[in-house]
Amino acid sequence: MKLWKFSVLMIPVLAQLSCSAPQVLEVRPLHLREIGGDEGDDPMIRGDRMRRMHGAISVAEQGQKLGYYYTVLWDDSAGNGAGEVVFEFQQGATGSRVKKMTHRIPAGEGSGKAEFAIIGEDYRKGGRVLAWRCKLVRDGREVASKQSYLWQ
Repeated sequence: MKLWKFSVLMIPVLAQLSCSAPQVLEVRPLHLREIGGDEGDDPMIRGDRMRRMHGAISVAEQGQKLGYYYTVLWDDSAGNGAGEVVFEFQQGATGSRVKKMTHRIPAGEGSGKAEFAIIGEDYRKGGRVLAWRCKLVRDGREVASKQSYLWQ
């Protein structure tokens, strides 16, 4: 009888603990290495590849679209001031130099999406992206950040 009472009390507690907090910042990377896609790819990857290559007719135009794409989703409903999403990265041919891209967030916007692309001449000359870090900054303070395994 005691075990039954204990389990009735513990189930809601365990259910509450298993719920994870919502992510404030999520980064989805995609690396387009070649023009032709593999027919065995996952349909979601194939769809994303087709969306990125949209409008590129010639082989030269398709070559300009090769590189790294990062889709950053943020959800900061607590923040209401102006801010920015900062994307920093290092490439193979640039050594330890850190490059930076930013996306401005207007005041009052609690969630959204930003796209960062290292393609074309930047990709060909700079080489592959070795490490990256993404930060959500509101009113001059860092709210959240995500980084790749190799970021230091």
